[in-house]
Amino acid sequence: MTANARRLVAVLCVLGLGLAACGNSGDDDDEGATGTTAEDQSEDDEGTETSDDAASGDRDTFVPISGVPGVTDDEIRYSVIGTEAGNPLGTCILDCYLAGIEAYFAFRNSEGGIYGRELVVSEVLDDELSNNQVRALDVISANDTFGNFNATLAPLGWGDLDQAGVPTYVWGIHGNEMADRNHIFGHIQGPCSECTGRGVPWVVEQAGATRIATLGYGITETSRLCAHGSADSVEMYGDEVGAEVAYVKDDLAYGLPNGIAPEVTAMREAGVDFIAGCIDLNGMKTLAQELQRQGMDDVTLYHPNTYDQQFVEENAELFEGDYVTVQFLPFEAEAEGTPLEDFQRWMEETGGEVAEQSMVGWINADLAFQGLLAAGPEFDRESVVAATNQITDYDAGGLINPIDWTRQHAAVVDGEPSTDYAQECFPVVQIVDGAFETVGPPDEPWLCWSNENQDWSEPTPTSFS
Repeated sequence: MTANARRLVAVLCVLGLGLAACGNSGDDDDEGATGTTAEDQSEDDEGTETSDDAASGDRDTFVPISGVPGVTDDEIRYSVIGTEAGNPLGTCILDCYLAGIEAYFAFRNSEGGIYGRELVVSEVLDDELSNNQVRALDVISANDTFGNFNATLAPLGWGDLDQAGVPTYVWGIHGNEMADRNHIFGHIQGPCSECTGRGVPWVVEQAGATRIATLGYGITETSRLCAHGSADSVEMYGDEVGAEVAYVKDDLAYGLPNGIAPEVTAMREAGVDFIAGCIDLNGMKTLAQELQRQGMDDVTLYHPNTYDQQFVEENAELFEGDYVTVQFLPFEAEAEGTPLEDFQRWMEETGGEVAEQSMVGWINADLAFQGLLAAGPEFDRESVVAATNQITDYDAGGLINPIDWTRQHAAVVDGEPSTDYAQECFPVVQIVDGAFETVGPPDEPWLCWSNENQDWSEPTPTSFS
């Protein structure tokens, strides 16, 4: 495979599904996962819980530091790489991601920063969809920022940043590109597209559906595997929820350039009343329009990529009653006394747009801050990475399902609890009158199952705050 071919495949393989891992395209080379894991780096250290109240080092202590990239007596500087130009989804990625990071930095700097220094974004680079590796190499060669934030649809530079030892905090939707790279930290653990779980079957049960379809794009292994993972999940728990898989289509053309009429007709003939889509939000809109045209308005859709208030409001009639998964504490949850309240306040203070990507940026920035706290005032890149990799229950103050960074750099293996979260948890929202509402209680919106086994049960409403 030529470098250009690899680059094209990598771009295409992420376009269909924002919540799952992209396939390796059959190639292992210097752009693949690198070898140092958190366990290798700190195998003799015990995991620690890290928070503002339980961090090693005093955040007000100033220690002169020389020779550490991006660190001066006054600032700790970071670069940001993201996709703006060429974004085929039409969603706000780089600008919103940057807004979340800068809002978090403003929040911490208002408290005095850390170790006598302010947190600063000193460089912002648009990877223009296909130039993530080029931008990563620019950051590495300049060597004038301490760490990097990275929100991209094609993470071709993550391996280079990892090999260069740059602490890198990312939009964690690319599981394979995160796996076994101990300098790469997602806002969530790198997801597993083909893994089975209880979330989709539970939503099927809530919808009162009995005949299920799953859809994926053929051009991306991620989307294709997701379609089968959703179908396998329904088959695994079908008896418990009273549903069966009636239709699976895993080779849709990306963007649905010829529409989706034949597939909708086939689903109508199969009696489908629930569709789990492993496609982007624009594809889900096209699907909903065709369902409406064929008189199937009562079919419930399950969206992995449609947590976008403006998009949903503009298409309220199409999506009424549908369900959407969220990767963090939903904006519609009870905010008082939680980091969600801080997020909302500082997004307003800094004039940033409240969006999915801005929350991802906020969570990434918080982990960067917590890593500095854990490393102590005499820090460098490797000490921050090592300290972060000993955090055993990072939850951004309750915004995400807790991550054990001592073991969750590894790729998730279906049915292997040691590679996964302690609990299978997801917050799901429903679209009602063009707005999102939490399905679980607003103060306990996470719906969780123990990952000690895969037995069926009703989920436990949970709050991590």
